[in-house]
Amino acid sequence: MRTDIFHPDFRAQPWWWEAWTPNNALSVDPPAKTDVVIVGAGYGGLSTALELRRNNIDCVVLERGVFGIGASTRNGGMISGGTNISKGLGGKNPKVDAEFAANKAAFLGSGIDSLNTLIDIIGREKIDCGLITNGRFTGAWTPKHYDDQASKVEMFNRYADVGAEMIPRERVREMMASDYYYGGMYVKRGGHLHPARYYKGLLEAAHGQGAILCGNLEAERIEKTGGGWRVLTATGPIACREVVIATNGYTGDLTPKLKMRVVPVASHIIATEELPMPATELIPHMRSIGDTKRVLTYYRPSPDGRHLIFGGRARFTAAAPEVSAPILYQYMIDRFPQLEGIRITHVWTGNVAFALDSMSHMGTDDGMHYLLACNGNGVAMMTYLGTQTARKIAGGSNASVNAFDGREFPEHPLYNGDPSLYLPLIGAWYRTRDWIDRRLAA
Repeated sequence: MRTDIFHPDFRAQPWWWEAWTPNNALSVDPPAKTDVVIVGAGYGGLSTALELRRNNIDCVVLERGVFGIGASTRNGGMISGGTNISKGLGGKNPKVDAEFAANKAAFLGSGIDSLNTLIDIIGREKIDCGLITNGRFTGAWTPKHYDDQASKVEMFNRYADVGAEMIPRERVREMMASDYYYGGMYVKRGGHLHPARYYKGLLEAAHGQGAILCGNLEAERIEKTGGGWRVLTATGPIACREVVIATNGYTGDLTPKLKMRVVPVASHIIATEELPMPATELIPHMRSIGDTKRVLTYYRPSPDGRHLIFGGRARFTAAAPEVSAPILYQYMIDRFPQLEGIRITHVWTGNVAFALDSMSHMGTDDGMHYLLACNGNGVAMMTYLGTQTARKIAGGSNASVNAFDGREFPEHPLYNGDPSLYLPLIGAWYRTRDWIDRRLAA
């Protein structure tokens, strides 16, 4: 493995933490009783808390670690207008394909609602998070992938009004300084933000509205009572009327049934040192970039336009920086050969939550609310599902207007909640399929 790619001041932590480091400054002890207990303080849990308090409903948020330590400050900060909703479809699960086909207006409508909800919260709460909405380009790995993208443009524009258009191979340099892809799709409704600064703003907004935030306090057990629930913690039980599970890619044994429905997949990211050129020379207009590979990559300029943030499936499970960073570096150089010699200052990983049907889910399980499975679209989708869950609890006008609410949440008889047994095999198979497809396309 290469070692020359690491900067002398290299850090194995998110680049985002240079602006805001996870901390428990707003943490307090929980009360003995509240209206709603929320387990998990990521985007989903905090947006639930914020909206509950806006509806004058008391709530306690339990975070088993430090606020911001999870995926909410470890992701790439990229957002879309809901076009990622259908990325897992296409023959793998005919039942889900049929469900999407019958309800695509509702699914894609909810997808664009998720982006609008995110933008509304950022504006309303005055969150300084470097939001840029100049669109997203998804490069086609093969000509076949390009044709598949083209077949969806009319659907995306009709039902989500995202301004999608196809960019043929000869025009790809309008999107990025590279000839790597066989064209691709450009979607105007998309972009990126600084995920840690967005998290900080959401945390402070929930606190400002009166949510009780409890860091380093794990929900050890949840018990049903005659009048609601009792959540047991190290500091004592908390009685409540409702429970919300918002653990997403870190769902564990507290909720074993939900654990078996969510697959945590590691996503690895690197950040470059300051570039010798503005990042806009690589990616005009500060757009975000992804691709159609099975072992996908995604990347975007940093909010200050001086660094490149580059992520992907270096491994499907956690890996040491010495393993993941060289793999991502090579992916980056494949796309931008002009960056050879640029060094890496940060490398990190976080869990992306996938459902077995590649769709997001909210609903109730044994009376407990849940919002899970962002499928790589967590910044907007978890914010949206949290807001929607709170409105559902409050009984507001939008309580049932959500295509993801109450969907069947599938299990698989061969999955026991531990992905480490088979994810490496799936990763190897996906890499082989990508290699074969690319070779055939050459």
